Amino acid sequence: MEQAKAILKKGQGRSLKAGGAWIYDNEIEKIQGEFEDGDMVRVEDFDGYPLGQGFINTKSTITVRMMTRKKDVVVDEDFIEMRVRNAWNYRKDTADTGSCRVIFGEADFLPGIVVDKFSDVLVVESLALGIDRFKMVILEKLKKVLLEDGIRIRGIYERSDAKVRLSEGMERVKGFIGEPFDTKVEIMENGVRYLVDVQDGQKTGFFLDQKYNRQAVGRLCRGKRVLDCFTHTGSFALNAGINGAASVLGVDASELGVEQARENARLNGLEDRVKFVCADVFEFLPRLEAEGEKFDVVILDPPAFTKSRNSVKNAVKGYREINLRGMKLVKDGGYLATCSCSHFMDPELFQKTVREAAAGVHKRLRQVEYRTQAADHPILWAADTSYYLKFYIFQVCEER
Repeated sequence: MEQAKAILKKGQGRSLKAGGAWIYDNEIEKIQGEFEDGDMVRVEDFDGYPLGQGFINTKSTITVRMMTRKKDVVVDEDFIEMRVRNAWNYRKDTADTGSCRVIFGEADFLPGIVVDKFSDVLVVESLALGIDRFKMVILEKLKKVLLEDGIRIRGIYERSDAKVRLSEGMERVKGFIGEPFDTKVEIMENGVRYLVDVQDGQKTGFFLDQKYNRQAVGRLCRGKRVLDCFTHTGSFALNAGINGAASVLGVDASELGVEQARENARLNGLEDRVKFVCADVFEFLPRLEAEGEKFDVVILDPPAFTKSRNSVKNAVKGYREINLRGMKLVKDGGYLATCSCSHFMDPELFQKTVREAAAGVHKRLRQVEYRTQAADHPILWAADTSYYLKFYIFQVCEER
């Protein structure tokens, strides 16, 4: 049966033509031919010019997600293997592959799916109907490609439990793919050992995107007194500790996260110098300030305060407040590491917000470095959502 065609309206598809992967419902003039949601369709411009192929879902605002820019390529198992192999070869060139994101959706030209490798375990998150049909093929090809490099995968866990699946007309799914295994998986990153809970941890269990940012901050911490806010399972705090910090205090509102952080500290023999407390950071920092506490290094790694354009204004208030509080706790000449993981908090707005916080507490910031996410989370230009992490390290100086 001949493929159906999605034909764009005149003047639409600008993001697609610039290199993006998405076509929205309001960009499509008509769909010709028979199809089911999840099928591959050809995409043509209003004048019949071929733009490639993607999978369609009329239940989703993102109606077509592109798989190839070529009209004659067959998207089959060989095509999927090529995409998977390219993704793995890129990681081998650019990142520590002991634990890493091996497939990052649109940025690896496999839109709607993420696969993280934690040592010898894979965790998959499938978020789009069309790619869900390819999920098992992607995983089988990935196991094959890894085995060629001597890496045998002992288990796969699925964490397709995000709400966004509902907007694709899909149920939320969580559980083993294949044989069950112990879901507490030990990994090592930057010389730090962690137990990653792939079943109940946030997202896929561990935030791999901050790997080299943790390393960069850790280098500043030798002999220092360190405060790690929104510590989650303790990753920044433990990087500080492993690099010789005199003392580290990690703070998080999640009791589960704090317990995991304490377990990770014990795993590394750092429990004497790296301590954790369960508290709301926004309430805890003013208490520290009132007690006259000061730290050599303060780390702010908050969750995304905004996940939509509608809530950006409130997010700005949150980021300004937390940075203002953090700066007040940094000793003169000490260091502040601060970041935003929200795509909607664009780099210019985040920079402006941090600058306003500094002005509000009469501090001068001297930039040490600006960083983004690790290279295993590649930023694909024209796919704006792939660029989400903004990370600054500043020296904080008193105005004199």
